[in-house]
Amino acid sequence: MALSNTIIAAINFVAMLLSIPIIAAGIWLSMQTDNSCVGLLQWPVIVLGVVILVVAFAGFVGAFWRIPWLLLFYLVAMFVLILLVASLVVFIYTVTNPGGAHPAPSRAYLEYRLEDYSGWLRRRVESSHKWDRIKKCLGSTSTCAELNQTYREAQDFFNARINPLESGCCKPPTQCGYTFVNPTYWISPITITADMDCVLWSNNQTQLCYSCSSCKAGLLANLRKEWRMADIILLVTLLALICVYLMGCYVLRTAKTDELFRRYKQGYT
Repeated sequence: MALSNTIIAAINFVAMLLSIPIIAAGIWLSMQTDNSCVGLLQWPVIVLGVVILVVAFAGFVGAFWRIPWLLLFYLVAMFVLILLVASLVVFIYTVTNPGGAHPAPSRAYLEYRLEDYSGWLRRRVESSHKWDRIKKCLGSTSTCAELNQTYREAQDFFNARINPLESGCCKPPTQCGYTFVNPTYWISPITITADMDCVLWSNNQTQLCYSCSSCKAGLLANLRKEWRMADIILLVTLLALICVYLMGCYVLRTAKTDELFRRYKQGYT
């Protein structure tokens, strides 16, 4: 039984290590401009990783110091946590499954439309109250200002593969027909199209296209890409956690069976 406890303790130590990628994924998300402004996924992921770490540590202590109730707590709690991680993996995949980009004429970068994304994601940005907070956060960053330092000439900018957030928030949509001066300053055409984003565009560096639907779509495109990367990390970690959990259950069950068999041979039952 002592050997099996050592093995279970080692398995739980591995489970503790597996919490690190989950916590790291949450921290990475929190460091991304769009995610930090929206504030949706990073904290649930970080909290889930920390809870897995605590539960795995409880299982490690219970196995190493032979505390049966801690081992029982570990088995029940880790099972629940595995279900939660699996649910989160499926949820992220589901809400990020719709999505797309549209080529702009004579441009290397792509443009984005709000209707291409899932209803759940759209509801996170369509509310004026929520978007005002997000818009204020985006406006306080240097995302758009950095484009002016990088691209001086129109053709250089048109050939650039800027990210979705920059494409949606820092410039007017290509279909509006604005004339390039620099990435965040454009000359208005004589006749502005009926597209609301064309009307909402402003050369005011604190406004730009932050109120545009294209900005919301660009934000969701960025979120989709980053959430998908985090989802891959969660999926791989989930599979490893399941393997570790099943190994722990097998070792514990084998140890209990051996102990019962030994007691039977000694005449205790």
